[in-house]
Amino acid sequence: MIMVALIIGARSAWDYIISCNSGRMTPVEVCAAAGSAGAAGKPALALRPLVTAEQTEAVVGLFKALGNDTRLRLLHAMHREGEVSVGDLAGRVGLRVQAVSNQLQRLSDRRMVTTRRVGPRILYSIADPCIPAVLDLALCLTEETGPQP
Repeated sequence: MIMVALIIGARSAWDYIISCNSGRMTPVEVCAAAGSAGAAGKPALALRPLVTAEQTEAVVGLFKALGNDTRLRLLHAMHREGEVSVGDLAGRVGLRVQAVSNQLQRLSDRRMVTTRRVGPRILYSIADPCIPAVLDLALCLTEETGPQP
């Protein structure tokens, strides 16, 4: 959310989210994304105290975790498919199982994905409903402004 507010500058977050939304989000989700209502039961961004150094460090860590093309593709695939095994994810994104497993471990370390064992298989899924919203906003920003150099 912080990145969205910084990138859009003079345009209000509300106007930006509405223009990018194209009917994909509910009104409550749009409000949460725009910062006019708190997401996940938290206060709206505009009502929070200025972020602390610890909070900015956590946000930077989140964006670093998202700053990998494989991890982004894995998160998108999990959002589309729900719970999915490493082998199925590898097939979806066209990578080796070991490469996918390594990236899933990084996402798991950041608590972005969760696991559930079903017999011998481990199923992965997105741990927090805010993650798909962040991905959707990031895609919205790139589709609106075009690819960055």
